[in-house]
Amino acid sequence: MSSIVEQPNANEAHHAHHPAKGFKRWLYTTNHKDIGSLYLIFSLTMFLIGGAMAMVIRAELFQPGLQLVDPHFFNQMTTVHGLIMVFGAVMPAFTGLANWMIPLMIGAPDMALPRMNNWSFWILPFAFLILLASLFMPGGGPAFGWTFYAPLSTTYSNDNTALFVFAVHIMGISSIMGAINVIVTIVNLRAPGMTWMKLPLFVWTWLITAFLLIAVMPVLAGAVTMVLTDKYFATSFFDAAGGGDPVMFQHIFWFFGHPEVYIMILPAFGIISTIVPTFSRKKLFGYASMVYATSSIALLSFIVWAHHMFTTGMPVAGELFFMYATMLISVPTGVKVFNWVATMWKGSITFEVPMLFSIAFIVLFTLGGFSGLMLAITPADFQYHDTYFVVAHFHYVLVTGAVFSIMAGAYYWLPKWTGNMFNITLAKWHFWLSLVSVNVLFFPMHFVGLAGMPRRIPDYALQFADFNAIISIGGFAFGLSQLLFVAVVIKCARGGDKVPAKVWEGAEGLEWEVDSPAPYHTFSTPPVIK
Repeated sequence: MSSIVEQPNANEAHHAHHPAKGFKRWLYTTNHKDIGSLYLIFSLTMFLIGGAMAMVIRAELFQPGLQLVDPHFFNQMTTVHGLIMVFGAVMPAFTGLANWMIPLMIGAPDMALPRMNNWSFWILPFAFLILLASLFMPGGGPAFGWTFYAPLSTTYSNDNTALFVFAVHIMGISSIMGAINVIVTIVNLRAPGMTWMKLPLFVWTWLITAFLLIAVMPVLAGAVTMVLTDKYFATSFFDAAGGGDPVMFQHIFWFFGHPEVYIMILPAFGIISTIVPTFSRKKLFGYASMVYATSSIALLSFIVWAHHMFTTGMPVAGELFFMYATMLISVPTGVKVFNWVATMWKGSITFEVPMLFSIAFIVLFTLGGFSGLMLAITPADFQYHDTYFVVAHFHYVLVTGAVFSIMAGAYYWLPKWTGNMFNITLAKWHFWLSLVSVNVLFFPMHFVGLAGMPRRIPDYALQFADFNAIISIGGFAFGLSQLLFVAVVIKCARGGDKVPAKVWEGAEGLEWEVDSPAPYHTFSTPPVIK
């Protein structure tokens, strides 16, 4: 008979067998906490590098005309900024949180495949080294947008396309290995008695995300391989002159690309579903409906890809199908938002930093969802397509959505990871500066987009000058605000006020009464199967 006993300090147990210190310890580690930390540090580094590229873009667009960089370099910045933020910042951050928290949440001693876990991390820095190195090659790096549409990425690109393809393949391999690890861990290593409908929602969202990754990453691999052979081996998958079809590239890419955007938001839903009940001091409203809604979103994400392609000239029946399917996805998303608000309703809410980021997430992600609904309407999309309205939409979903949720999760779990409380004043400054600047940055983009300003261009018509100046100011303010986040994290990791095991139970400023219910999600030592 297996029994659940209190878990010893996993790090101490681990290092008893692996006495290596310093960099060697990180290189060979199979401990899920170490690997989670590596992913998070890597993600933060990429976030800052990708952010620096966004600063180049916004500096060039501060006023009309060509000021700072030439158009080709501008295109390289937009391309690599997108690739780094998607594959280098958001996805590794969620993978880091999964590595840290999934074993703790399900009572597992570690991830199921620890050595593969180590490998899936360590190939990532090399992938991004290759991608970033391409910027310093003759002719510069990839300049065809992160979506690398053919024929821009085939006929009209330079030879550094090969480096780009290789880098994307390595990222994909890393993602697939990480996803396999998550699935095997959740299926096989749950503590006795932890049935499917008792899993924490963060675990559920990651399980569903992992299946999405395994389903769509090979599609991306196929797309980049066809780009590679079109460019270097005289195939013509996407070359009309050889009997190929450039629009086919878009179908293949977006069949990967649309589930991909849900890969970047489903773990965020899990984080928010963990934090909101804690600071509302209530159980999550509608747990089962949250699980079903997440599954529905994942399934529907496979049948909406062509809403990125309304302007390519598809049949009316196709346009109608993709329009209605896209609108349908807003129903389970609405269920989730309703449940979060219902959880807060009549709760004993305190506004700690993780809760502030979570509430901002709910409001601003919903705003991004509404602009997505507008883009789903086929005839309206003809007006919005390839304008700054689209840029505003997906940045509301990915910055105030995915990135805010990652920050919420980091602030929520930092005390658990380090044993120290972060500087609350600095963290609140980080939140408010981020909240204001991110809206100054992205909200006016809706207006310039509706007025017809195209995306991905280094110059623009004079009538957009005032709005672009405001957008750029917001961009620099948001970028600089993130340095506060770095300061808070480093300060917390190096020391601070010690926290109890149930760190958020006596949440700041809250007077506990004897008969008040404990928060739904507090930390305690996770069990382990012996």
